[in-house]
Amino acid sequence: MGKITNTTWDPATQLISTQISGNVDIEDVERWEQSLFEALDQVAENGTFKIFVNLHGFKAVNFEAHKRFRNIVPLTLSKYGWRVGYLDLFDEAADLPISTTRGIRCRAAVHVHQDETKINLYENNYSRDNEHYFSDPVVAEKWIVEVA
Repeated sequence: MGKITNTTWDPATQLISTQISGNVDIEDVERWEQSLFEALDQVAENGTFKIFVNLHGFKAVNFEAHKRFRNIVPLTLSKYGWRVGYLDLFDEAADLPISTTRGIRCRAAVHVHQDETKINLYENNYSRDNEHYFSDPVVAEKWIVEVA
């Protein structure tokens, strides 16, 4: 399986789709993070977006890559008015400041990962009307496209 480190912005659906998969090193993680920032830069000032975070097939090749990777989505979304639900797992995240960048706000999120045990735990404990966790990217994409 090849590596994917890509993010796109679709202004028609107001959807950011970001994917990192394959056996990734720190350079791949940094390339993916940059693609996420570039997509967010395309969202209009004072606009909103939904996000499809597709981590299906992601595997960090070392601890350094995993450590760099794990904070990107929660920290980035916290700058767009969003607190990722699974942060409730971590005491150290209790005081994470939530702000907005250029007045832009995230209004819905879906997270995908191949680890069904983890995803089921997150879905059962941290999902809400506008945030869900799936192990199937097709089901996740269908949900996020249809959510208001």
